[in-house]
Amino acid sequence: MNVWRQLLAPRPKTHVARTVGRTLLGAMLAFAGIGHLTFARVEFRDQVPELLPVDPDVVVVGSGVAEIALGAALIAVPRRRVPVGLAVALFFIAIFPGNIAQWLGGKDGFGLDTDAKRFVRLFFQPLLVLLALWSTAAWRDRPRLGARRGASRSRR
Repeated sequence: MNVWRQLLAPRPKTHVARTVGRTLLGAMLAFAGIGHLTFARVEFRDQVPELLPVDPDVVVVGSGVAEIALGAALIAVPRRRVPVGLAVALFFIAIFPGNIAQWLGGKDGFGLDTDAKRFVRLFFQPLLVLLALWSTAAWRDRPRLGARRGASRSRR
């Protein structure tokens, strides 16, 4: 319980550049999520790896809802930016296999109509993970388990 309390505790304010980055990332996620549910649904469905034992439409809708929620949280819940930033980073890692599947399967989508373009896109996913961690200062302000363990021992 103590870990969750510290994870959800408000963190120190961040620099304006981080706030702008967090807000832009949130807007981008929300827009992509809306695309999952509306105008780009077919293109997103084509990117779902065939190995997943789930209907691609379910994956697209689920990831779209998650993107909208994460994007909204990045923008509207700055006091919880650390756990939200960690969740966004994990989300970007979780959807990376879809990018790999698009490249390996040679599937066009979103202007990625060559193997070279699809391959270059793979290098942007780690940048999104880093942007999520940097813009929320999640890595800097994350609870440090070792520090908590030491503090709990000193209270005994």
